[in-house]
Amino acid sequence: MPIKKPAELNHKVNKLIENRWSPRAFDGKSISKDVLKSLFEAARWAPSCNNSQPWRFIIALKENEDEYNKALSCFNDRNQRWVKNAPVIGFVCAYQFMGEDKKNRTYFYDTGMAMAQLTLQALEYNLYIHQAGGVLLDIVREKYLIPEDVDVVCGFGLGYQGEADILPDELSERELQPRKRNPIDEFVFTSQFNNKFE
Repeated sequence: MPIKKPAELNHKVNKLIENRWSPRAFDGKSISKDVLKSLFEAARWAPSCNNSQPWRFIIALKENEDEYNKALSCFNDRNQRWVKNAPVIGFVCAYQFMGEDKKNRTYFYDTGMAMAQLTLQALEYNLYIHQAGGVLLDIVREKYLIPEDVDVVCGFGLGYQGEADILPDELSERELQPRKRNPIDEFVFTSQFNNKFE
């Protein structure tokens, strides 16, 4: 039975936002290319500075064993324990420039916007994403021939939810823990920094 962990809200939000969380347990069921393209279409329409669209995605599907193992080897050992069950794994990258020679100050921010839209679109298909900073950046760069003007942001696993008991014990326990977030008065200010908006 998939785990539901809706946010404990203080104020009303969109249902997709309320229900989004980052499971590590994936059931391995394959995802059609049409559905995947719908997710990347959502990313495509994210806002970006001067419409620079700096996001780049690399994906590997479990049905292509060689490509999948190549991608899996780019995750650190700790994250390989759970990401190996996801039917799609990959990497989010960000192009540093706006056009050919102007550095884009917001390229990481813009790439995050694209990933956020992809993440919410995934929920339309009951798909979940777990993003992972624990990837071997130099190995990703080497294996995928990533140019110097592109940064590897993070890795991710994408799939339908699986059961928590497929995970190693401590991850299985974490899967069941309630979600927590700081209250908005800790990060929304007015008049000056750290002056709470109430």
